[in-house]
Amino acid sequence: MLRLIEALAERILPAPIHRALMPLAHRIRHRWRRFSGQPIAGVSVLLTNDAGEVLLLRHSYGPNVWGLPGGGLKRAESPEDCARREVREELGIVLCEVKAIGTLEEELSGAPHTAHLIAATTRETPRPDGREVVEARFFAPGALPYALGDVTQRRIEAWRTRA
Repeated sequence: MLRLIEALAERILPAPIHRALMPLAHRIRHRWRRFSGQPIAGVSVLLTNDAGEVLLLRHSYGPNVWGLPGGGLKRAESPEDCARREVREELGIVLCEVKAIGTLEEELSGAPHTAHLIAATTRETPRPDGREVVEARFFAPGALPYALGDVTQRRIEAWRTRA
């Protein structure tokens, strides 16, 4: 139901209004996951450019930290296809090489969560959608910004050990 509402909002609402509503939608989703306890699955994309820099972004909702591109898996969607879709929708980027590198079993918003880690490359410059993503930049792996979320830190460490 939440996905349907989000899809309608993207088609109907101008970007500034959609962006302003994202924090409320995020809080509702967080509470729903905690209440339902239903297992969820998503992808996190470790996206690098030709220089080996890692793409990080800031969302219009949630904590004010740098995160990874990604999102929720749709029914019958492969993690690789989900990664391609999410990066295209949020950043206007077409991925070159896409490779599943593992999963992390964790708890997010009080519900079991399977995070599929996807390594990918691109030669394109990100163009944030202005709805979910407000900023996106490449960083050298040894010079990542201080304000990384805990989830992002765990996923980058897993990528470094598995890739």
